[in-house]
Amino acid sequence: MVKVYAVALAVGALALVYWLFSATLAENAGRAEWDPVTRFGNRGKMAIGAFVGFGMGGLSAEFAPIDLEWPVALAIAVVAAMLSIYWVRYAVTQSEAR
Repeated sequence: MVKVYAVALAVGALALVYWLFSATLAENAGRAEWDPVTRFGNRGKMAIGAFVGFGMGGLSAEFAPIDLEWPVALAIAVVAAMLSIYWVRYAVTQSEAR
């Protein structure tokens, strides 16, 4: 399962870097169609948050000093992914409220 968590974290981190670079490039070039918010919207943000949260939560549970079985580590990873999705939704609503 460690490999699954590592791949999820790597995909999430790469997607986050892509999001930041493409948003910056779209802003500087004045090309709205390059903006990831236009193409992927809030679902894209939540997917990236879920990948990062799942990967980080799973790796944290797997390498915890307490000896956890893999179903417990998987449950912790799923909870971390759900909390990441919730946090992204909260952050988006707070930024849109301003």
